[in-house]
Amino acid sequence: MATAEIAGQCLCGEVTITVTEPACWIGACHCRMCQRWSGGLWAGFPAAADTVTVKGPIKSYTSSSIATRAFCKNCGTQLWMRDVKAGADYDLMPGMFDDTHDWPLKSEIYHECAMAAFALKGDHRRASSETYREKNPEVIAVSDIAPRLEGKTNE
Repeated sequence: MATAEIAGQCLCGEVTITVTEPACWIGACHCRMCQRWSGGLWAGFPAAADTVTVKGPIKSYTSSSIATRAFCKNCGTQLWMRDVKAGADYDLMPGMFDDTHDWPLKSEIYHECAMAAFALKGDHRRASSETYREKNPEVIAVSDIAPRLEGKTNE
C-alpha cells in the first residue's frame, strides 16, 4: 500500500521536509563522489519537485556541472541531491524520514565500486559504472570510480 505523505527532519529539527506520494523505495550509489559525500554509501529516494515541501535553513553546494547537494545550514545533515536542471526531481536522504524504515532497496549503481563494508546483498537491480555511464553519458565527466577499479568491470 502506497504512503500518501511522509514528513522528515534534519538532526537539529530546523529543516523539515514533507513529501506527498513518495516512491516508497530506495536507490544506492557507490561512485567516489557519493562515497566522499556520504562517508561510504549514498542512498536516497526520488521525489518529484512538486511533491516536496522544504522549510528551514538550507545550504546548497554545486558538486558538479550536473548536480547540487543540500544540507541543513545549522547541523549539516545531508538533505538531498538534485540535478541542476530546472524542476528536477529530488533524491532525498531516507534517514530523515521515519516512514522509510521498511522501504526496499530497488536499485544500486556503481556496485563494483562499493567499499567492502558497504557491499549490498539482496535481489535488486544493479548497474556497473560502465553500464550506468553508457546509459547516462552526462555523468562521465563528473563522476569517478575508485582508482583501484579504473578500467575494470564486474560485467
